[in-house]
Amino acid sequence: MPPHPETARTLGALVETSLKKVSGLGPVNPKVANAGVTALARIDSEPALAELARLATRVTYKGTLKLLNTALDTRAEAMGLSREEIEELAVPAYGLTEVGRAEHHLGESTATIEVHGTKATLSWRNATGKAVKSVPADVRRDHPDELKDLKAAVKDIDKMLSAQSERLDRQFAARRTWTYAAWRERYLDHPLLGTLARRLLWTVDGTTAGYADGALRTLTDDPVDGGTEVTLWHPVGHEPAEIVAWRDWLERHGITQPFKQAHREVYLLTDAERTTGTYSNRFAAHYLRQHQFHALAAVRGWRNKLRLSVDDEAPPATRELPAWGLRAEYWIQGDGGENRDDLTDSGSFLRLRTDQVRFYPIDAAENSAHCCGGEYRMRPQGGAAPADPLPLTDIPPLVLSEVLRDVDLFVGVASVGNDPTWQDGGPGGRFQDYWKSYGFGELGASAETRRTLLERLIPRLAIADRCTLEGRFLQVKGDRHTYKIHLGSGNILRTPNDQYLCIVPKSNPEAPQAGYLPYEGDRMLAVILSKAMMLAADTKITDRTILSQL
Repeated sequence: MPPHPETARTLGALVETSLKKVSGLGPVNPKVANAGVTALARIDSEPALAELARLATRVTYKGTLKLLNTALDTRAEAMGLSREEIEELAVPAYGLTEVGRAEHHLGESTATIEVHGTKATLSWRNATGKAVKSVPADVRRDHPDELKDLKAAVKDIDKMLSAQSERLDRQFAARRTWTYAAWRERYLDHPLLGTLARRLLWTVDGTTAGYADGALRTLTDDPVDGGTEVTLWHPVGHEPAEIVAWRDWLERHGITQPFKQAHREVYLLTDAERTTGTYSNRFAAHYLRQHQFHALAAVRGWRNKLRLSVDDEAPPATRELPAWGLRAEYWIQGDGGENRDDLTDSGSFLRLRTDQVRFYPIDAAENSAHCCGGEYRMRPQGGAAPADPLPLTDIPPLVLSEVLRDVDLFVGVASVGNDPTWQDGGPGGRFQDYWKSYGFGELGASAETRRTLLERLIPRLAIADRCTLEGRFLQVKGDRHTYKIHLGSGNILRTPNDQYLCIVPKSNPEAPQAGYLPYEGDRMLAVILSKAMMLAADTKITDRTILSQL
């Protein structure tokens, strides 16, 4: 059919709707999602290409993602560009006429779209130039189509910003470089991507620079006027003092990064890993919620197969790193299966046990193990010899750090140890020891980063006089009790006798107003701050479930 302005947007929404998960059943209708991708691929327009690029960063269902990748690869080949370039060029401006902003005159009224963080807002001024909260009556009456387009653009911007933020967060291990001119056009000065790029740090011809006060600037605020080659800055290889200085620079200029960059955790090789040589046990012996792990792994670019309680084998969770010629493996196996409480109705394990992290050449045969557990083995085809795992000392520090950061994220989000309702150890109580050791144990790298941030954040809180950091905990003095919130799991102990207090957070908690935050996206930080605010005013709590524990 002839192209229509709404077609690409509608097809993109259809793909996402069709892939929404139904508990115990999986995606609503993958066939419809695949049909939507095929239809988008047949439309030769910029909006259709933008939807394909956006969906490729959000879709995790393997069959549909394969179609998306094929469509983008085909389009890139036809245009004589790389896949990375087509993804960058596919990002539209959505009517923005400058970085993060546009004005539209509808009759005598003016609509302004502005991007703040990863959200767009639509505001109005009437004929006299006065700001008004609602859409002016003359706009609703005389310009209904333009109004509809503006509201749709705001929604599209929100979706695309979220997708592009995730794409950029995965670029650290891609070894991506740009010419200075191409980078400025596609990122720094792009009307939409500029709102992200101007909140990140970049390396221009070996010099680290950030954007502030209308220009690229060094740590001493000297302007950077040009260059030859640009890369995305990563803290690996930089001295701690320099990293702290850049954190101070961001705070001084009031810049909130779209994800952790200056505050990004760095995972260096430990003595234990030098001893084991070819594998890391740093994130072994954890119990993870399988389906949450599976979804998160897909978002972070890992390939994984759900473990079913059947007589079958599966490879480990793997992440391919083609720019380095490497493949990372995270060894996992299904847990339980002795009774139906450990399985879904379709027979997949509810939980996994974790084991080693290993690295292999990217073209090495895959390992595999029985879904229910057992030894991983490599079975090369054609009589070839199995490949040996690579020594961890041979893995580039940036690659090691990014892979271990992913794995730490999997454990931090999907571990049963951060489930506040499992104080009795879950099914049969068999996870009680693990739950206690994880929920109140030593802090991991991400929790240590959170602690460092809270040291600077607490003095600015309205409840600062009631909060202190004590080792692994944020201690909050309420009127009824004193509480200790674990900085890794968010679990709470209260006086006397360190009694456990169960407070189940909202599915998407918002961090309380705490002034400047240096980065977005730390859900656990929002949980901890929300709990602290509540417990500092514990005499005002009205929730009966919580009151019964106080």
